[in-house]
Order: sequence, then structure tokens, then C-alpha cells
Amino acid sequence: MKQKLFINMILLLVGTVMAAACGDANSRYVKKAIRIMDKNGIYAQGPEWEKAKQAALTACPANLEEAQEIVAQACKVAGGKHTFLMTSDKVVTNDTSEWAMPTVELMENDIAVIKLPRFSGNAEDGIEYANTVLKGLSDDLRGVVIDLRGNSGGNMYPMIAAIHRFLPNDILLKFTSRKKTIIINKYYIMNSTGIDEQGRIECPVALLTDDWTGSSGEAVMLCFRGLDYSRTFGIPTAGYASANNTYPLPDGSMLVLTIGEDVARTGEVFCDDPIAPDVVSETPMEDAIKWIESYKQ
Repeated sequence: MKQKLFINMILLLVGTVMAAACGDANSRYVKKAIRIMDKNGIYAQGPEWEKAKQAALTACPANLEEAQEIVAQACKVAGGKHTFLMTSDKVVTNDTSEWAMPTVELMENDIAVIKLPRFSGNAEDGIEYANTVLKGLSDDLRGVVIDLRGNSGGNMYPMIAAIHRFLPNDILLKFTSRKKTIIINKYYIMNSTGIDEQGRIECPVALLTDDWTGSSGEAVMLCFRGLDYSRTFGIPTAGYASANNTYPLPDGSMLVLTIGEDVARTGEVFCDDPIAPDVVSETPMEDAIKWIESYKQ
């Protein structure tokens, strides 16, 4: 064990010396990014990462573009498929308007259909997003369909706040990283969004998924995992059920690094694999409504 630790220390020292020998901003850029990955990346452990790390640290990029390519390759090893490098031009032009407000349709049979799209707005937008749903709900619903098809992610807190009336007062979800576990419950959600908690609506909940349902969209789905009054319909999700964090780099670019896995109340751990629905269906809306109509409380 001590010998392995000594060898790793030597390899890291060699890599650091090589990066310093290159002696320019491009190598320092790579070095900073590798330090972030090494400390926080969910997969930044073991032989594969050590190999990728040393390859990055011993490279001498001739320009910023080469440095970014080195970082982009290394971060996929450190964080998996949900991790990526957002270059400075994309950070500057990041268009947060590429999201839409949710919609609520109250059907004649007292079933509410909530279309819950991705969200990437600011705090005020988040309040409006959640309240758009909350204001459209009735207290005596027969059931609700939460349509997560096409919801590729963004900020999950307004999404969960929007449908919090259908969730119990328990642990909704956990994020586990190499260092700690973050527990998500209703109080955490409402406090994070600035939305006042409203009374529980007890009714069957159907969730619709497709292969675009990812990241925060999958997190919303997992908040209902293991509840006997909930069922999912559609096709398997995109497989990005993990927690990301963003880290600024010297040139204005942003490292979006996966630091944790999603853990449902059932104890199931999710990350890079698609999540299968309870009912695989080509007509998920129709099947969900039939299930709600036949549900006996």
C-alpha cells in the first residue's frame, strides 16, 4: 500500500514538473483543471484516472485550443458522460431562454396534466415557473399526469417545487459524492426556491418519460420512486441521473463536472444508465390516464 502511494506521488510529481517545464498559461490551465477533477470528479480514482491525469499533466499544449482539448478528454474520465467543458464563447452566449414555462390542463375527469419542461432561468423565473403549476391545481384532483418527456434538465428545484403538493414529507432524493451526501426534502426545496409550501394533494401520480428525460428531469422522476401511488410510463430515460457542479477556469471557460450520483428513497443508485419506466408504452398518456381511472385509493 505504501509502495503504491509512493509510486503515485512520484507520478504526480513528474507530471507537475513536466507541466511546469512547459511554463506557459496553457499548461497552467490544464494543471488547474486537473486539480479540480482530481479533488471532485466522481470517477477521479483508480488506474484509468491516474493514466488520464498523467497524460494531461505531461502534455505541452501549443495553444489554448490544445489545452482545452486535453481538459475535455480528461474530464470525461473524471466525471463520465454528464461532464463537459464549456468554452468561454459558449459561456458568454449561453442562452437561458431555451426553456419554457410549464402548463397545467385540467381534464373533464378531474385529472390534471402537467407539462414540466426543462428550466434554466434565474431565481425570479423559478418562482414564476413553480407558481404557474401551483396556481393551476385543484385540491380535489382524481389524479395527475406529470409529463417529463423532453425535459433534459437544468435547475431541478423549481421543477420539484412546482409539483411538491404530490410528494410526501420524507427524503425525496439524495446526492452522494466522494465526500458527502446531500439530502433533498421538501423543506430544502421550498427554502431554495422561496416558494411557500402548500397542502398535500393525495391522488395517484403518473409520470411520462422518454429518451430525452435526463438529469434534473430524471431527478424529478426519482422523487416519486418507491411510492405506491405513483407509476411511470413511456420509454427509458437518457441516463444522466447524476449531480453536476460548475468550476470556472482562467480563460473564462467552465468545467461542468459530475460529482455525485442520484440515490432514490428505495436505496437504488443511479448515474449513467437509463432508467426504465414501470410500464414501457408507445401510448404513455393514454395508458397513464387509464391507470389513474382504474386506481383504487
